[in-house]
Amino acid sequence: MATSLAIITLFGLFSKKLFNRFKVPGLLGMILAGVLIGPYGFNLLSDEILIASEGFRKIALIVILLRAGLGIKREDLRKVGRPAINLSFIPGLFEGFTIAYVSMKFFAFSFIQGGILGFIIAAVSPAVIVPSMLDFMEKGIGKEKNIPTLILAGASIDDVFAITIFSAFMGMYGGGRVNIGATIFSIPLSIVLGVVSGGIIGIVLIKIFKSYDIRDTEKTLYILGSAILLTSFETMIKSKIDIAGLLGVMAIGFIIYEKMPKVGRRIASKFDKVWVFAEILLFVLVGAQVNVVLALDAGLKGVFLIFIGLIARSIGVLLSLVGTNLKMREKLFCIFAYIPKATVQAAIGAIPLSAGVESGDLILSLAVLSIIITAPLGAIAIKATGNKLLEG
Repeated sequence: MATSLAIITLFGLFSKKLFNRFKVPGLLGMILAGVLIGPYGFNLLSDEILIASEGFRKIALIVILLRAGLGIKREDLRKVGRPAINLSFIPGLFEGFTIAYVSMKFFAFSFIQGGILGFIIAAVSPAVIVPSMLDFMEKGIGKEKNIPTLILAGASIDDVFAITIFSAFMGMYGGGRVNIGATIFSIPLSIVLGVVSGGIIGIVLIKIFKSYDIRDTEKTLYILGSAILLTSFETMIKSKIDIAGLLGVMAIGFIIYEKMPKVGRRIASKFDKVWVFAEILLFVLVGAQVNVVLALDAGLKGVFLIFIGLIARSIGVLLSLVGTNLKMREKLFCIFAYIPKATVQAAIGAIPLSAGVESGDLILSLAVLSIIITAPLGAIAIKATGNKLLEG
């Protein structure tokens, strides 16, 4: 495993620097490096690192979400409240159900198969979006209308909706009775439980930090360890009740920054340093999950389906922002920011196949294809248009 970590680190760093030199987002280079050194490329990684891949990716995602929480102010959240809530579910619903319908026409899927596919693809990637929005926040880009905060808040909840509805369709396919009302109710309940859980952990940590003389580096480890335990607890009780663990992770950072702003800023700088390595792990290992040959099996119909879904998502974004004071160019940026898919699709794309869903191999192919198309497209669009559309 040590050799594989060295390979991941060196290839990831080199590819990131190379792509940045050509003004292309470094994460694309890291994903490509993962494809090349992964099991579907030159197969340079050990089985141990691939088995542990999900855990490493989760820890890396926790790092960047904690960093996001440590950069959000209460007054900024208050300003973006309603449109952030709209962005958390309207675009995903538009995309998910549109893909469900189109897949019935393109691939002769049943509505349930289409729903499974639609809500795998509908989840945006916080791993791609969060670092970009944090970068804009640090540079003060879009600060006047808190657009990066708006996107951060909406995107962090988007996955909760997508995964919950995906799980409901999986239950229906298995012949189980799915209570639609209970499913809908479980979404806000999951969000509330996640925020409350993270808030409680944050308050406990604050009491510890105020009671004992603890170095900032140790505080950072306390926070990271607590956040990992929260997501582990989420997994343990998932069969009984859903908790939006990743949202809870952001809440930990938010509470600490809110109650101890000076400490929060210092810890945020620590997480910036941790992210240097965590970012490489996250994107290289995401790339290692991508089977390009499998994606090609989806063919041109698959490409069209992905783009039709993105059009539906874009319409959902515009509807979510009706009544706001955002200019059209700022709304256009929000559309671009909501394009990238990666982490969720890599994590759950293979579930239908392993569960015996008919055409599960095609569903996996389309999930992989969505990563290949939208991660580069979204990352490039965000980087290329942020300064122009959010300033001036």
